[in-house]
Amino acid sequence: MVEELLTAGIAAGVGVTVYVVAAARVVKQYERGLVFRFGRLRESIRRPGFTLIVPGVDRLRKVNMQIVTLPVPAQEGITRDNVTVRVDAVVYFKVVDPANAIVAVEDYRFAVSQMAQTSLRSIIGKSDLDDLLSNREMLNQGLELMIDSPAVGWGVQIDRVEIKDVSLPETMKRSMARQAEADRERRARVINADAELQASHKLAEAAAVMSDQPAALQLRLLQTVVAVAAEKNSTLVLPFPVELLRFLERATPGPDEAAPPPAVPAPDAPAPDEAALALPDPDPEEPSP
Repeated sequence: MVEELLTAGIAAGVGVTVYVVAAARVVKQYERGLVFRFGRLRESIRRPGFTLIVPGVDRLRKVNMQIVTLPVPAQEGITRDNVTVRVDAVVYFKVVDPANAIVAVEDYRFAVSQMAQTSLRSIIGKSDLDDLLSNREMLNQGLELMIDSPAVGWGVQIDRVEIKDVSLPETMKRSMARQAEADRERRARVINADAELQASHKLAEAAAVMSDQPAALQLRLLQTVVAVAAEKNSTLVLPFPVELLRFLERATPGPDEAAPPPAVPAPDAPAPDEAALALPDPDPEEPSP
């Protein structure tokens, strides 16, 4: 009798152990468990940790609640300004309603991927090339709204959408490079012209000052000579401006100012030498000795 009870107890213990092993399930911290009993979803969602189901009757489906990084394959399209481009993106989403993610859609990952590709092609057709290259933040927001609208009913929340890269044809790259080069050259010419205008105004003011003070021109010439001589060149080219010649001409007295002009005798007056040598005529009335 005792042996029979012992055998029955061992058998019951083995049966319970087998049942527990078959019914035991572990739900991880980042997962949620859905129990289907005879194909019907149970209302209770199994929380993380150890849980039990009815073997052969219940089926546990685990749903990952982490943020999923889904790369969107490169999509080729024509922009609104008729430029062919290839754009790829990445979508960050997570499951917020495990029941809808499993029941409402067959494969929520595949559904989000296809919706992202379709929305990306739509964004390409509605945007200009400049927007794709420089205004990506607004395009990311628009793309996120387009994907998030149908994904709400799938129990999925779109966390973020980013456009990764925009590939352009080689001809378009060369055209953009030429355009950028021409724009830089235009700005360089405008800057040079502005600099020349400002320099001309300053030179005009300097010329006005030098015209009032001619010695300033000579001092400026000496400064130029000192600057050239500091480079230790074997040949020294000394400019000699015409204004310096005019200054020296005004500063040096002329021959008329150095000596007074000789006196010119009157045309009727006799020459001084001839007057001094002329002898008086003899008196005709005086007798000769």
